[in-house]
Amino acid sequence: MSKLIATFFGAGLLRPAPGTWGSLAALPAAWLIMEWAGFFGLLFCAFIVFWVGYWATLEETKGKDDHDPSEIVIDEVAGQWIALLPVAYGAGMMNVETLRLWPGWIAAFLFFRLFDILKPGPVGWADRKHDAMGVMLDDVIAGVFAAIAVIVVGSFFHTVMG
Repeated sequence: MSKLIATFFGAGLLRPAPGTWGSLAALPAAWLIMEWAGFFGLLFCAFIVFWVGYWATLEETKGKDDHDPSEIVIDEVAGQWIALLPVAYGAGMMNVETLRLWPGWIAAFLFFRLFDILKPGPVGWADRKHDAMGVMLDDVIAGVFAAIAVIVVGSFFHTVMG
């Protein structure tokens, strides 16, 4: 069960770039959650995925030298869902179908991958913890950074570009 969760139903076993595959696999799941339960549903599910992912990562790395094997992508799922929170909020606030905000989906994906790969500041700090919490936390922080970037870019386009 822990392997199924850690790899997000096998998405982490895809090559190359399993983290990108995990982030991509998170998108349709996020859409389903948003359609079913909106912003608060996505927020709640991101919280649950974080803690279930932490447990799965603990189990999958127990007794191993590699603290962050590439096939573990449940952390990307949590981070990607956090990056999508502004999109979910905006869709709910405007009472529109979430896919109408497709530029926000693309921005959330690209910004999350950027922060997850580059690991600036606190993202890198969490990654250097070399434990299951660090595995999960670096992507949560990258997701928060991406969400902020989505808000900034979205605000710019909605105010300046009209």
